[in-house]
Amino acid sequence: MFNPRKLLAEFLGTAILVFIAVGAATLSFGFHLAGLSFAAGIVMTALAFGLVLVALVYAIGPISGCHINPAVTIGFVASGRMKIQEAIGYWIAQILGGIAGAYLLWAVFTSSPYYSKSTVGLGADGWGSASKLHISAGGAFLVEVILTFIFVMVVLFATSKIAREAMAGLAIGMALLFVHIVGIALTGTSVNPARSLGPALVLGGTALSQVWLFIVAPLVGGVIAALVYMFFMADTAIDAPADAVASDL
Repeated sequence: MFNPRKLLAEFLGTAILVFIAVGAATLSFGFHLAGLSFAAGIVMTALAFGLVLVALVYAIGPISGCHINPAVTIGFVASGRMKIQEAIGYWIAQILGGIAGAYLLWAVFTSSPYYSKSTVGLGADGWGSASKLHISAGGAFLVEVILTFIFVMVVLFATSKIAREAMAGLAIGMALLFVHIVGIALTGTSVNPARSLGPALVLGGTALSQVWLFIVAPLVGGVIAALVYMFFMADTAIDAPADAVASDL
């Protein structure tokens, strides 16, 4: 039922995404290496998330499809492109990968005398005082549903056989980049429960108490994206399989 190579690819991919992209977020907004310009930090972090995903789609996409995100996986399940039994394995691998990436990142940062959990953090998502714009919990939930819907919808359409498969990685990475440009100042941008859970477990406190929203809202957004995808694809029967995000790249 479970393919070890696919699960290892999902674990490694999620760990790499968290280590690189959450690392860039921490450098930008925790260590303030982007200077006093919050906009510069947004651009740096969004580029890190988008570009590392492009690289990963082309690298491990032929192995597992490079979901590396439980919201993407639930989109494939809800659209009938993946069986729930396989998805369970993906979810476990993604969550463990997110946790591993976060703890490895934390281990690296703790070697710096300038690092502190309380002042530097670890790129966690949040609302209220944990949000740059102090967005409410309801607003944060809505933002995460909308941004995840957009991202997962792009993934589903970009990996269908009516799309140009060679361009799937670029489309998916760019989608993650632009949802971060909008979402960072609002919630920090999750759109990925595994990405949010890892840093929250490391930090504890407010990050951990709020992480439920960044698990539930992206999953809701992923299901909505699947429903929209199925509506537009109702008259076609040419979907790519669930593990073919980059099978022909």
